[in-house]
Amino acid sequence: MKRIATLVVASAFALTACTSADPYTGQQGVNNTTIGAGLGALAGGVAGALIGGGDWRKRALIGAGVGALAGGGIGYYMDQQEAKLRQRLQSTGVSVTRVGNDIILNMPGNITFATGSADINANFYQVLNSVAIVLKEYDKSLVDIYGHTDSVGSAQSNQVLSERRAQSVARYLAGRGIHGDRFLARGLGESQPIASNGTAAGKSQNRRVEIRISPLTA
Repeated sequence: MKRIATLVVASAFALTACTSADPYTGQQGVNNTTIGAGLGALAGGVAGALIGGGDWRKRALIGAGVGALAGGGIGYYMDQQEAKLRQRLQSTGVSVTRVGNDIILNMPGNITFATGSADINANFYQVLNSVAIVLKEYDKSLVDIYGHTDSVGSAQSNQVLSERRAQSVARYLAGRGIHGDRFLARGLGESQPIASNGTAAGKSQNRRVEIRISPLTA
């Protein structure tokens, strides 16, 4: 059975201090609330693994026979994956950024979801299919999916919307034959804007989905 973990920030700001980790650094607080989502994760076990400081995804994948990367092979593997993503995502509006050995895909709101919706836009499926092809080929990597919104509406409603959008993307990708244990879906609401929410153009940039792909290491 495939499973996708979702990190949830509950009751507007109750867990803000515990879940304010920057997705670009990959650092996560041990008090994140974790639930099973989408395809049936067991919440208690996943939460226990994270709170205990372990990475349950690594253990699950390695236990399932997915080999971990090591040494100089890590950089080469991610170089090849990055090149394939850049090739397939040309002219889609998706940016591909390399940060160390991680690859970050920024998918702007104009191609991902309609305003206020967590239903994937029809023209977004082709983009996700391209990502899925590469993820399936390069299976020695973990996939963190972050949903973001602008500041229109309440912070609580934006938080919930961002979580639902991240889950929608994770479910779709997992449904393309990719091991569900590779995914972690997280909503960040309006907490991490990349542009001003004072303009329509800025709001459009802030409504986005980010996918962070990191190497699977032992």
